[in-house]
Amino acid sequence: MKRTCLFAVVIAVTTSFAACGGTSEQQKAAEELEKSAETIEKNPDSMSKGAEDTARSMEAMARGLAGDSGVKPVDPVSFKDLQTVMPDVAGWEKASPTGERMTSPFSFSQALVTYKKGDAEIEQMIMDSGFNQLLVAPFAMMLTTGYAKETSDGYEKSTTVSSFPAFEKWSSESKNGEFTVFVNKRFIVEAEGSGLASTKELQAFLDKTDLKKLADLK
Repeated sequence: MKRTCLFAVVIAVTTSFAACGGTSEQQKAAEELEKSAETIEKNPDSMSKGAEDTARSMEAMARGLAGDSGVKPVDPVSFKDLQTVMPDVAGWEKASPTGERMTSPFSFSQALVTYKKGDAEIEQMIMDSGFNQLLVAPFAMMLTTGYAKETSDGYEKSTTVSSFPAFEKWSSESKNGEFTVFVNKRFIVEAEGSGLASTKELQAFLDKTDLKKLADLK
């Protein structure tokens, strides 16, 4: 969550291909995309025509993973609108929210905020994908109904939050947890925490996040 959105999405798409057993050509393409994203991560000024071509290739692969939803991309709302649904939670110190909006090579907006209580920390990210399949595909795979995985260290599973599809992850050893909620097939809400007693603390944040208001944003 500390990386740029483009870099994070490339990692997710690359991982998705590995998990789904993509062809050798797809795997090679994903690796090339990851290298391109790393270059952009180190040098944002390199976001040129070459980066735009990279984004188009990524989007094409994303459609192959998630399927074409038939919904046309729209302009994302302002990150300031996203910040209005971020909650104040009793007992937690809320930092000043930050945000960004990008229009090229693809459009998205996102808002970030960090909460602290003692040694525990929770970071919430809200993103408007604008129905862009590039941004939606990695999350759509994780939110597949019925997905569940359990290990000696914790678990991962699909679930729901306020009737919206969600993905929950917990590590009992590190006390780190994560919730990802997919709202109105467009907005992605992530709550990631460390030093937690359980994912119930993350659930409390999501319960106070106005997801209905978020779903109605246009």
